[in-house]
Amino acid sequence: MDLLLNELSFHGQFQDIPAFKAAIDRVMLLRQLARRFGREIHCHRSLANAQVTHAQTLQQVVQAFEMDERRALMQWFARQGPYWEDVRLHSTDDYLEYKGEPVTDTALGEAAFGVVHGQERRLTSLTPSAFELSPLPVTWTTDDGLASTVDVHNHWTVQELEAVLQAAPPAIDSWDQLAAICRGQCDALTFSEDCFAALRGHPFVDGAARHVLVLLDVLHRFSRCFDGAGQRTPEGQRLYQDHFTGGKAWFSDSSDAEKEDFRSDLTFKHPTAQGETLFCTWHGKVKTPQIRIHFSWPVRANEPLYVVYVGPKITKR
Repeated sequence: MDLLLNELSFHGQFQDIPAFKAAIDRVMLLRQLARRFGREIHCHRSLANAQVTHAQTLQQVVQAFEMDERRALMQWFARQGPYWEDVRLHSTDDYLEYKGEPVTDTALGEAAFGVVHGQERRLTSLTPSAFELSPLPVTWTTDDGLASTVDVHNHWTVQELEAVLQAAPPAIDSWDQLAAICRGQCDALTFSEDCFAALRGHPFVDGAARHVLVLLDVLHRFSRCFDGAGQRTPEGQRLYQDHFTGGKAWFSDSSDAEKEDFRSDLTFKHPTAQGETLFCTWHGKVKTPQIRIHFSWPVRANEPLYVVYVGPKITKR
C-alpha cells in the first residue's frame, strides 16, 4: 500500500498561520504513524510552493515556525521527499479528472492511475480542506477515448489511517522480501531460481520494489487472459493495449542493435529445462533506479510465462 500526500488539499483555505500550523501538525502525526508501520507518505516535489493562506505559500508560512519544526517540514517537502514523481506511473499525457477538473500530475491523479492498474494507493489530506471525504472518484480517459472511474481512498485522521495500516500487509523492506512476495503473489509466472540475484548488493529502494511488484502483477494477470480456444480475452487485450504497445508502454522489446550488442547478456538459463537457454529481449522498466524485468515472449495460452531476470539495466561492460 502506497500513501501520497494530497497537495490539492492545500488550497489557501487558512485564515492565519496558527490555523495552518494546527493542520500541518496533524499531517506530521499521520507521517509519524505511517513510519511506525514501515511506510512513507510521498509528496509532490513542488509542495513547498502550495498556497496555504490567501497571501502566503507553505514555504513562506513555515518561516514563522520554530526552527526544528521548520527544518523537518522543509526537509520533507523541499529537500529529501520522498516524492511520488520519482516512481510515478502516469505521464503528463494521461487525462485524469475529479469532479470535472483535470488532476493529471497531482497525487490524486497518480493514486487513481495506480488503482486502475491494480496497485493499492491511498491519499492523506489536510483538515480542514475541501477533501474531507472518501472515497474520491477519479475518471481516467485513455488515448482511444475509453473512460473508467475508480475510487481513491482518502485519510485525514490518525485513527482511521491507523486502522488501515494495522490491517495492511507488512511493508517491503528488502530485495529478498520482494522476491518472496513476488513468487507468492504471482503464481501464474515461472521464475528462474536466480531471477532476483542481480539485485543483491544494491541499495534497497522502496519505490522501485513496489514498481517491480506492479509490473509483475500485470504479467501475472496477462498470462491468465486466454479463453478456452486459446484466444486473448477482452481483459487481456486491454492489458496488451495499455502496457505493451505505444510510446508509454511499460513493457517493450529490445532494439535490433541491443539484441546484437547484448546477445549473451540477454540469453538466460532455461528455468525448467536443464542445459537449455532462453533469449529474453522483452522487458519491463523501472526508471529510478533503472531496473529491468526480462521475460519470455510471446505469451500464449497454456504455456509458462518465464521471468528470468529482475535487476539493474544491462549495459555494456
